[in-house]
Parts: sequence; C-alpha cells; structure tokens
Amino acid sequence: MKRIAVVEDNADNLLLLHAILEDVYRIQAYEAGGEALAGIRAEQPDLILLDISLPGMDGTEVLAALRADPALRHIPVVALTAHAMAGDRERYLAAGFDDYIAKPILDPDQLLATIARWLEARSPR
Repeated sequence: MKRIAVVEDNADNLLLLHAILEDVYRIQAYEAGGEALAGIRAEQPDLILLDISLPGMDGTEVLAALRADPALRHIPVVALTAHAMAGDRERYLAAGFDDYIAKPILDPDQLLATIARWLEARSPR
C-alpha cells in the first residue's frame, strides 16, 4: 500500500482527508512543519500533501527543507491550501510544489486523481 504523509493542522480537514484516502493509502498525519520533517525523513512516504498555513514552520518552508534534502527531494509534494485566488496556483508551482489543490476539498475524485497521477509518474516503468 502506498504511503502518503498528510501535513494539516486543521482537525476537520484532517478527518476529511482520512475519510477520502484511508481505504486506498496508508496515511501518516502531522500537524506541524517541524514534526512533519522529522516523520517524513523517517518514513520516506510516496507522496506528501502539505498545507501551506501551518504553525511555526509554514508549508513553503517545509517544502524548501524537503527539496534541499537529497533523500527527500524526489518525493512529489502537493500543496493543500485555502489560498485559491487568481495566481495562487502558479505561485505555489513556481515555489517548487508539484501540484496544487484548493481547500475545502469539494471533489474527492479530483484529489484521488491528482494523487494517482503523481504516484504513477513516480513508479518505475
């Protein structure tokens, strides 16, 4: 079973993500950036869903640390954010995120398709 790290500090959003993903993927949840980095280094998940607005270390700082680490930089990272204004998607992709999903998650199928696309792209052919 593929492993997904979910970094999300909102309990309701975390419950929703678990409900959508838990039958298909093994989920490891983190509520803060520093905690997530330590867990991701230890677990080496197949994909990371990363909230932008986190306490302490925000999502872009976590992403920078992931991309700077040779052991982690290959892991696809999808931004999860309530920032859904014009230009936000482009800004997060330019910052190094592999993809972007706006919250609240209104279409679980879109989330699942995005995850599947990145996991397939990462799989050896």
